[in-house]
Amino acid sequence: PPAGLLQVVKQCVRVPVFVMIRPRGGDFLYSDREVEVMKADIRLAKLHGADGLVFGALTEDGRIDTELCTALLAVCRPLPVTFHRAFDMVHDPMVALETLISLGFERVLTSGCDSSALEGLSLIKRLAEQAKGRIVVVPGGGITERNLQRILEGSTASEFHCSARSARDSGMKFRNPNVAMGASFSAPEYSIKVADVAKVRTLNAIAKNIL
Repeated sequence: PPAGLLQVVKQCVRVPVFVMIRPRGGDFLYSDREVEVMKADIRLAKLHGADGLVFGALTEDGRIDTELCTALLAVCRPLPVTFHRAFDMVHDPMVALETLISLGFERVLTSGCDSSALEGLSLIKRLAEQAKGRIVVVPGGGITERNLQRILEGSTASEFHCSARSARDSGMKFRNPNVAMGASFSAPEYSIKVADVAKVRTLNAIAKNIL
């Protein structure tokens, strides 16, 4: 997120705010210039009150990029760091988990290397069992109020990640149907994704009943 968003969020909420460091979409194999951007973004996030950082980096053969992660972790200190769903693109998740633990990551976000946390539930449970408290395994990907209980119970996870969003119609009255400000597969121009308070409350209630 831009520094302005982080500043405003920090003014509005009291929960810890973790900032994702991701210079672009696509894969997690970064160029030297992109690495410089990531380091600069980490410094800015820390300057503007981030409580933790989130990033992920892989080698071309699908392993954790230990050299780059070590360098980025050094810039993040002393803040806690989560390895994001780049983990779901690794060649061997069990080996990758041990690598993250040895590097000092506090959490790893994963859908169990599948299309959603529900589909990857068995692997998430295996990862949590392997972790033995050395790193927090956080299920994420397609989690909703309809499947959260099954995912928490099936994975033995103590935390979870979800967007809890809904679509809100744009307030624009004049609309040009012939122009889209983005790729053809992007969200509809006059539909806005927003955090849904009702969904957040429902998800929290489900989690508190289980955890």
